[in-house]
Amino acid sequence: MKPQLPDWALKGELILNCNCTVFCPCVVSLGKHPPTEGYCQAWVGVRIDTGHFDGEDLTGLNVGLLMDIPGNMGRGNWKAAAYIDERASEKAYDGLIKIFSGQARGTTGLFALMVSEFLGAERALVTYETIGKTRHLTVGKKIIGAVTPITGANEDQEVVVSNTGYWMGPDITIAQADKGRVRAYGRVWDFEGRSAEICQIDWHGPT
Repeated sequence: MKPQLPDWALKGELILNCNCTVFCPCVVSLGKHPPTEGYCQAWVGVRIDTGHFDGEDLTGLNVGLLMDIPGNMGRGNWKAAAYIDERASEKAYDGLIKIFSGQARGTTGLFALMVSEFLGAERALVTYETIGKTRHLTVGKKIIGAVTPITGANEDQEVVVSNTGYWMGPDITIAQADKGRVRAYGRVWDFEGRSAEICQIDWHGPT
């Protein structure tokens, strides 16, 4: 008998800033087209508005991630690290690691296939704030990021790529990084002015 997988779900918002010079090609090509620089380096912030893992409440917690991908996203061989909100209980901490490493399967199960090296996970002061339209992520001194949606012909309306098959969610708001500094795990990145995304997430375990 196969072991029963935990019941889990997350709803909230995700921001991502990568080294692509223009909007990330992975969104529309689903990882088949290479990043604009031929490789992908990115930081990610997740704000959990509501969530649970195996009966443990995850509501109100934040998560930071680093991703280092050598080529086309769809080919795998990713390196990743996770920063879990220091407010998380032990069960919530373990659950979030299982979710973001892909062990819990479901929406984030692809991480188990794509990540060849998990650099580590640790507790940290992870803050995710929205001021005006700008989203700010801070993970101590390791990640300091801010992204703002871009607007189109109608300056009051954000530019959104809708109805994609992207794993994060079908509707991706195009943004630009106001700040994008990373100092962690030997990575020293600064992606200010580079590609960014905002996505409302509705993730869950296998059904």
